[in-house]
Amino acid sequence: MSNPSDTIEKNYQHYLARLSEIDFAEIGKKPGIEYDAGVITLPFFNTRFFISNGGIVDASGNRPEYSVMVILSKYLLSYPDVLHHETDWTAFKDFKKIAQFTNVNYFASDTVRAIENHFSNRLKDLETACAELNGVHQEMETAYDVSVRFDALPHIALLLLFNDRDDEFPATCTVLFQKRAEYYLDPESLAMTSAYLARRLRQQAC
Repeated sequence: MSNPSDTIEKNYQHYLARLSEIDFAEIGKKPGIEYDAGVITLPFFNTRFFISNGGIVDASGNRPEYSVMVILSKYLLSYPDVLHHETDWTAFKDFKKIAQFTNVNYFASDTVRAIENHFSNRLKDLETACAELNGVHQEMETAYDVSVRFDALPHIALLLLFNDRDDEFPATCTVLFQKRAEYYLDPESLAMTSAYLARRLRQQAC
């Protein structure tokens, strides 16, 4: 049986090898991406990461968790030649690109239900956690207890809509993406991005 840490290291090196094949200087010219002396700087939610041929690290020189490494790598590897400007909000299941059934289930369990279960009757905790992750209040035509926008990556924003439970209904959560997000990340990576948000919110509220 293979060691999980060995598998992670193998995949880490695989993505570094793929990243070494792209032109960092050219990608660094794209809006929202910083480039200097062979290093691309990407903001991921409220953390900045530095990507080079030597690896992916945060400001302290530490590697990100595995899911973040995959998301950042795929983002750079998938960056489109043409910018997309579709900023309307859409549900994960409504992306034009086919999202596998497993991705939809993963999104529902690790994003939507994870937030609903953790923050039911904990509205203030959710509001505080959103603020600590640099979430910004988003005005909506329909009233929600919480409506917050998060900028996950350049050109990829998420919208968290949450209503707390009451005497008649349980807590409900919706997480939407800007339509253009599917041109910058594949469905699996988008589901990983929203799951990361849910996990960080729960960590902030512990």
